[in-house]
Amino acid sequence: MRFYVGTYSQRGSKGIYAFDLDPATGAANLAGTADGVRNPSFVAPSHDGKFLYAVAETNDGPDHSGAVAALSVPNGTGAPVLLNQQPSRGSDPCHVSIDRHRKCALVANYSSGTVAVLPIAADGRLLAATTVIQDRDASGVNPGRQEGPHAHSINIDPSGRFVTVADLGCDRLFVYKFDAERGTLTPNNPALVKTEPGAGPRHVAFAPDSRHAYAINEMASTIVTYAYDARRGAFSERQRISTLPAGWKGQNTTAEVCVHPSGKFVYGTNRGHDSIAAFAVDPGNGTLHEIGLFSANGKTPRGMGIDPTGTFLLTANQDSDNLSVFRVSPADGRLASVGGISVPAAVCIAFVPGA
Repeated sequence: MRFYVGTYSQRGSKGIYAFDLDPATGAANLAGTADGVRNPSFVAPSHDGKFLYAVAETNDGPDHSGAVAALSVPNGTGAPVLLNQQPSRGSDPCHVSIDRHRKCALVANYSSGTVAVLPIAADGRLLAATTVIQDRDASGVNPGRQEGPHAHSINIDPSGRFVTVADLGCDRLFVYKFDAERGTLTPNNPALVKTEPGAGPRHVAFAPDSRHAYAINEMASTIVTYAYDARRGAFSERQRISTLPAGWKGQNTTAEVCVHPSGKFVYGTNRGHDSIAAFAVDPGNGTLHEIGLFSANGKTPRGMGIDPTGTFLLTANQDSDNLSVFRVSPADGRLASVGGISVPAAVCIAFVPGA
């Protein structure tokens, strides 16, 4: 099972790492690296496994823009090979999504609070952006973190018709209609969801049945369960639940939220508490019930990925330069450590969908 690791270009990182995971043991074999992209902190494979897309989290391009890179994967198994890069049309791009049919790459630019759509050519290369949108609502309640909009992720819903942008600076989930053929985003109706003031929404994950979505709030260390109307692209809040143990007084920010392929479990990473919060999903209304907290076996767990079979969960521990591998219990969702992998400044883990 192929997965990729995005990193920051520091402490000897070689850029993007490609691994193949043994489906029986969870052991990972390095298939190669690609070092032509600076700060490839978030990566997204195409659904066919033939291409990989990565942000270059920088701000020194034209108009203080970062970049998005396209890479090919020879035979779907080799080391990624850089094809080209295009400006991300905003500062410090931190998240990229690819539609199922590989028509477009969608990028969220954190520092500028902009999002952009870049069409993808037949050969996998990126074309110049066709849509650029500046997030609305200028600021949030925390002047240190929310002085302006900060688009932190951009996710295409399972239908491929709607896009959700989690903006940490505005405490908003912005919702857009998405036309992959034209490479456009247009405001949906309803156009946004307001989160708890100061929550700082970061990432969104959809349930496999498209009936629910889960947003992790970086600043509040919570996960919010939403009922999701896939016909209208509409969210309705049902629950907020903490990712931390009762009475925890230390500093913490959350990072990634993942839904198990079975739809039965949801996981979130804690940076500071350095743990993985695990929850069981109520099959009726999608709300969460705590399973437990598991050590990340590393410092500052950032990204997280679950293999397509749901057997293994991996975390990228940024400040201890390692990945942790856990086996997921199919009965109750608990995690058991089965090993680790050294990767400098690891940030993101992305499995090839359906691999």
